[in-house]
Amino acid sequence: MRMLGLTSTLLAAGLAFAMPASAQEPVSNAAAPAATATAAPAAAATPAVADPTLDAKGQPLTKAAPGIGQPTADAITLQEQVTPTGREAHWFHNSVLVPLITAISVFVLILLLWVIFRYRRAANPTPSKTAHNTAIEVVWTLVPVLILIAIAVPSIRLLAAQFKPAPKDAVTLKAIGNQWFWSYEYPDNGGIQLTANMLKEQSQVPAGQRYRTDADGPRLLATDQRVVLPYGVPIRLVTTAQDVIHSWAVPAFWIKLDAVPGKLNETSFIIEKPGVYFGQCSELCGARHAYMPITVEAVSPAEFAQWVKAKGGTMPAEVAAAAAAEAAQNAAAPAAETNAAAEPAATNETAPAANAAAGNTTGN
Repeated sequence: MRMLGLTSTLLAAGLAFAMPASAQEPVSNAAAPAATATAAPAAAATPAVADPTLDAKGQPLTKAAPGIGQPTADAITLQEQVTPTGREAHWFHNSVLVPLITAISVFVLILLLWVIFRYRRAANPTPSKTAHNTAIEVVWTLVPVLILIAIAVPSIRLLAAQFKPAPKDAVTLKAIGNQWFWSYEYPDNGGIQLTANMLKEQSQVPAGQRYRTDADGPRLLATDQRVVLPYGVPIRLVTTAQDVIHSWAVPAFWIKLDAVPGKLNETSFIIEKPGVYFGQCSELCGARHAYMPITVEAVSPAEFAQWVKAKGGTMPAEVAAAAAAEAAQNAAAPAAETNAAAEPAATNETAPAANAAAGNTTGN
């Protein structure tokens, strides 16, 4: 009896090893709908990402500050610059060009006055017949050359900075000029697209339609859609146009880049401070050229990432991480398939051994 019981046990073990994996699939398939049903509500319950630049009513949270990023009444100086290139250009203008122009103008004025009074008819009845003065001719030729050389050094450095290529990790903004509004694309952030039109005054729109307020910005400069960019991060600006030549210009960034149909122009800059900055189309482009304003809101990189998600876009770092994870998963899949294929072979090799052992036991 003991031998018969042992034989039955070994036969059952052999059948278990020989049983195909497909015999257990109905159990897994039965569990799959339950898992799917559990995961679906969780995905549906995921809240949408809120736009960090707008309040609950859809109005901009960051208000335009007078004197920052916009023209100032009765001012005669350049706007405060918020980019490294702009600060260098501002210094070059205030510390080099203005003093030099002032000195030359004063010198020429004094020279004219001296000539008028010194060589007037009453003081000089018999004019001199001197035709040449070698020393004076050398001086008035050499001095302007030296002045131009002195100006060329910071000027060429500034010119190179204005057209310095953006690094690979820069945020790309594509500005497209249209008659008479701007449209924008974020090619590296999932192709986000915006269209910005000038906000009209309250007296110019029907009741219930959005109109410009002081929080939006100055008259003729506020737009219904703001361009959102991160500060402290390199920005790659690419411009083109759909119809005629336009020009994307924001004075506080020291940026003025033509938008030409069928051509891509590019420059780069870094915004150093958060805030709202305004500009206009600076190329005569038709009847409503004066009504193509530009509004840029500079936010932190974290807020910019949230804004991108709120617009349905993606951040390049997240896309790269997802691609790397997918590549790693694809690389691990062949190894898993190889292991799965090896398991039935090992089972088939074990089953004859178990059957042989059962036969020996039965024979005994």
